[in-house]
Order: sequence, then C-alpha cells, then structure tokens
Amino acid sequence: MEIEPMIDKILNSYEETGDINANEASALPNRENVVEALHELQSLVFPGFKKAEEIDSNRIRYLTGQRVNKIVSVLTKEIEKAICYKNKEKSGGFLCAEKTALSLIEEIPKIRRQIHKDVLAAFLGDPAAKSAEEVIVSYPGLDAILTYRIANFLHKNGVPVIPRIMSEYSHSRTGIDIHPGATIGESFFIDHGTGVVIGETCVIGKNVKIYQGVTLGALSVKKELQDKKRHPTIEDDVTIYANATILGGKTTIGRGSTIGGNTWVMKSVPPNSTVTQ
Repeated sequence: MEIEPMIDKILNSYEETGDINANEASALPNRENVVEALHELQSLVFPGFKKAEEIDSNRIRYLTGQRVNKIVSVLTKEIEKAICYKNKEKSGGFLCAEKTALSLIEEIPKIRRQIHKDVLAAFLGDPAAKSAEEVIVSYPGLDAILTYRIANFLHKNGVPVIPRIMSEYSHSRTGIDIHPGATIGESFFIDHGTGVVIGETCVIGKNVKIYQGVTLGALSVKKELQDKKRHPTIEDDVTIYANATILGGKTTIGRGSTIGGNTWVMKSVPPNSTVTQ
C-alpha cells in the first residue's frame, strides 16, 4: 500500500471535521506546561515531600524563590493563552494573566492551612494511617483534594480551561473526579477514593468523609441546565459510605447524617439521619 494516498485522506478529514483540529496549537494552553506548574505548586505546598530535594534552613528560601518564579513564568504564559482562546483573540491579557498567577502564589499560605486540616482529617479518620507524613506521600484522596484547591482558586478567578486540565490530570492519576467549580469546606477526607465523582455545582461542608465509588451528581445532564445548581449539598459532619449515589441540585444531606453504602438518594435528608439500602 502507498503512503501518499493515506496522507491525502487524513488531510481531507482535517477539512471535513475541522472543529477537532488545533491548527494554531499555540493558542491553547499547553497540557504539559500546566501539569508542570501543578507539580511545582504541590511542591510549594508540601516542600520536601513531592520531589527528591534537600530542604534545610540554608536552602529553603532559594528553593522557594526559584519555584515561585518558575510557577509565575509558566502559568502567566498559559493563563494568557487560555484567556485569548476564550475571547477568540490572538494576543493580549498578559497583565491579567500575570496578576492571576501572582494571586495564586499569594493564596498558597491559605491553601496550606486548608490542606493541613485535610491531612489531619485523613490521619484521624483512617485507623490504617500511621502518620500525617504517610497521608501526604501516599493517599490519592489528598492528592486529588490538593489539586482541587489549586484548580478551584483559578476557576473562581475566571481562568478558563486550565482548572479542568489540572482536575482531569488528577482524575487520570487517582480515579477521583472533582470538578474545580465545586465548593468544598475544610477537613475533607476521601478514603480509598477510586470512582469518586463530585460535580461542578456540588456544595460540601466541613468535616465530611466519603468513601470509594461515591457519586455526587446531577439528575439531568441537559445542556440548557449548565447555569443551574445541578448537584447536591452535603452539610457539615456527614459520612457517605462506598458506592452511594446522591443526585440533584435540590437534594441536601443534613448535618451529621450517615449515608450507607450502595444507597441511591434523590431527596433531601434531615440532619442526624441514617440512610441505608
């Protein structure tokens, strides 16, 4: 078989289905660059845990400064491309992108305080956890939550595309799918984690614990509902066991409730309730 006719057919397909081409790939955020920035941000939050590097009092300021400058440089470029892509422009938005990147760096101490509480929730909530350090280096749930907290900040600040790249990268690594638009309170713990889905308009309170296979989803996925609250509200101190499915924007799980494994919930549950199959 000859190669040239095959090439012609591929090029013809580019004409026929042009909406899935990226002929100007530089106009889109680069996934590898975004993931690289995410890794550096995770190392900024957990210095010494995420990369093989020596952290001591003599080098910490230099390493932190080096990391911050790299993050700002990479993210500014990628955020600018995301803004241009959204606005269908070829250039512009540098100052806005740089400001957003710097704002994320300024947010790091707050993110560290939040994730510290998430670490403690995992350590105290899992009898198998031997130390907080073990949680940081090995628990996929914490990895997904940290990525969410970074992506959520960018999402709230109007950055297109990039928060989804971050969250879907984490999804591919951990099996945990948290939309960056969700609202999640402090001391959040995902145990085991595989198959967890948390939708865009989901609201989760403080001290919530969920297990593998839990879906916090929508009753309908019609496109015209994209600006509506489609996912449930989970109030403080709720535990949701494995493979439970909770659906609907009007569904609220009351404070202090326990949702048993393999349950299907589409109506609100009063505070301090127990729902079983």
